Amino acid sequence: MTPLWIVGLGGLVFACAAYLAVQLGAAACSGIQPFDDGPPPGKPPVAWLIGAGALLGIASAARGVSMPHLGMIALVCVALVACFYCDVRCGIVPDYFTLLPIGIIVVAAAILGEWYVPLSMLAAAPFALAAIASKGRGMGWGDVKLIALGSAVVGFETALLALAVACMIAAAVAVMRHRQKEPIAFAPYIASAIGFALALPSF
Repeated sequence: MTPLWIVGLGGLVFACAAYLAVQLGAAACSGIQPFDDGPPPGKPPVAWLIGAGALLGIASAARGVSMPHLGMIALVCVALVACFYCDVRCGIVPDYFTLLPIGIIVVAAAILGEWYVPLSMLAAAPFALAAIASKGRGMGWGDVKLIALGSAVVGFETALLALAVACMIAAAVAVMRHRQKEPIAFAPYIASAIGFALALPSF
């Protein structure tokens, strides 16, 4: 059984990682003008994002995740929170919050011989087709890259299930807010679904 102080330390470290992600997201959005045909800018739920990061850290530490694996989850936590923040605030998902973590994870997987990791990113293929069909309007390429990142860390099947749930929740929220014909910030739903999958005991 993992000592409580380690569990608490995991929560604190991940809360700090989430706070760092918020600051990085704010810096990335500084001076960026949202697209006229993009989702309307909103106010990111900073306290909730930091709390979610802490919960992910607690869940990861409680099940005795190894240090290398814990570091990978912390990296993904920063990426997910930053993407969530940016998409809500200015309607974009910056490449350095997706492509950089993807590169690190793929290199680490290659070193460890875990070739299934890059193959898992094929879960993003249907969403890439949607981005092509909509010319980046209905499904943005930033969302596709975020999906590829999530797929690399949680696996092909889990990613598809998590993303299906994210799509259903996003659609339900759009209906409840009477915004079916308006663009929505989809990254928060993707990030939440991937974060929840990471918190499950199998990861």
